[in-house]
Amino acid sequence: MIVTGKSLPRRTFLRGAGAALALPFLDAMVPALSAAARAAAPARRLGFVYVPNGVNWMRWTPEQAGAGFELSPSLLPLEPFRDDLVVVSELRSRPAEALGDGSGDHARASGAWLTGVHPKKTEGGDYRAGKTVDQFAADVLGADTQFPSLQLAIDDVGMLGGCEPGYACAYQNTLSWRTPTTPMPMLTNPRVVFERLLGGDARTPEERRALARSQASLLDSILQETQRLRRRLGGADRLRLDGYLAGIRELEERIAKLEQQGDLALSPADLPAGIPDSFEEHVKLMFDLQVLAYQADLSRVTTFLMSREATQRTYGQLGIADPHHGLSHHAYDPVKLAKLARIDTFHVTLFGYYLDRLRAVEDGDGSLLDHLLILYGSCMCDGQIHSHSKLPTLVAGRGGGRMRGGRHIVCAEDTPLTNLQLSLLEKVDVRLGRFGDSTGRVAEL
Repeated sequence: MIVTGKSLPRRTFLRGAGAALALPFLDAMVPALSAAARAAAPARRLGFVYVPNGVNWMRWTPEQAGAGFELSPSLLPLEPFRDDLVVVSELRSRPAEALGDGSGDHARASGAWLTGVHPKKTEGGDYRAGKTVDQFAADVLGADTQFPSLQLAIDDVGMLGGCEPGYACAYQNTLSWRTPTTPMPMLTNPRVVFERLLGGDARTPEERRALARSQASLLDSILQETQRLRRRLGGADRLRLDGYLAGIRELEERIAKLEQQGDLALSPADLPAGIPDSFEEHVKLMFDLQVLAYQADLSRVTTFLMSREATQRTYGQLGIADPHHGLSHHAYDPVKLAKLARIDTFHVTLFGYYLDRLRAVEDGDGSLLDHLLILYGSCMCDGQIHSHSKLPTLVAGRGGGRMRGGRHIVCAEDTPLTNLQLSLLEKVDVRLGRFGDSTGRVAEL
């Protein structure tokens, strides 16, 4: 580090034509010899990742509780992250249950997962759920970031109209609600997310298509300013900056390649479900964009709908032609259950990719994974009977030293999912007396 009399501001941007690139945390942003400032540098962050249609719970739930448990077959891809992982069992979401409203469990599942309230049954614009956990976190953690929260998804359809009978599509198409009547739109387009994070100008679909064809780089527009900054930095910071910019360049090239192959930037929802590798690459791009947002401290709260409830996506890359939703109604057929478990494992493998990327990025005295908590799971367990108990749930990350991994926590039967969410909020210093149908905290966390 070059010791100077003046540190680099934390909110430093490299600006170019239509771009404003925030920088990752650098040594030069800490006043010389200020150990206290360096220790305080890591930010509190909270993320959420949702998978639909329940799981093959017989292959998901570990048999042993406590430390030293064996990962279940569906969770084996997370073995490299055992010490950063807590499996939580016996959680339930009563708000996702019918409560006299009849069918509609898929809409209620995604509508209740982060709200902890029973969604109003309606097909019109008078939908109502509740303010979500991520938005309570954004009120506190997002106060000093460019984006208080990011909402990302893979599938993209309109908010209005019936999806499941009697329920507006809003309940299935977003996880995040700013208020009980305001669903947050979820971005599905990697190009749009990339340009938004880099501060690019808003573009029409035609302009985005022209940009993709020209292969113009937003990074190229800030090249001169980047070179000037490098001359001010010490060796370690130069390496961090170069690695950060190389990662962004890779993201940009991957997005451009997908656009050339399938015009992904314009209509990701129109891609046929099950095209080999397309879903996987789309998910990985969205994970990498979240890493970028955390690394540059553009956002400290993210929510990702990996796939929407009742999706009929197929998984050709796994040799599975059956639609996911159909397989979730397996009637306990061993063949269908085996296929469902393979899909569960595939989703977990993609999540492992995310954790690996987070662990690779330096952040203060550790990595992004060290200073982050991520809730991964579903608000449905057994899709055959649309059960909302024994929910498949993981918590990854160390929360700045506040979370001890390597454990399987078995809660009291039917513990509200909101108890866990309330506990996670407290881990990142967001204090709520009560949330949704919560009855307390998960003390073992």
